[in-house]
Amino acid sequence: MSKLVAITGGGPREEKAVEADCVIEGSPRTVSTLEYTRDDKIFAGEWSATAGAWRVKYEEWEFCHMLEGVCELTPDDGAPMRYSEGDSFVIEPGFSGVWRVIEPMRKRYVVQFF
Repeated sequence: MSKLVAITGGGPREEKAVEADCVIEGSPRTVSTLEYTRDDKIFAGEWSATAGAWRVKYEEWEFCHMLEGVCELTPDDGAPMRYSEGDSFVIEPGFSGVWRVIEPMRKRYVVQFF
């Protein structure tokens, strides 16, 4: 069995509105495409969102690479961090704050649940 897996797109796709009780501004919608999963603990794919802002709380670890657009993450206890095309960042478990999409965005992600 190969230990390499090509991520080629075209996996299961889910489109939905951000949960209303989390929304701070706008009417943001997201699209998630799952391209890889392992042991129900690691997931990889592509995610996009329309403009808006909502509260988030992470129990998982996530690596993100921005493909297009602009977003801003503001931790409850800190200053906003802005990301745009070409930027990469990690969100660690315990992050709590606001995810704001300033320009419609698209990113690649790898998520690990513990």
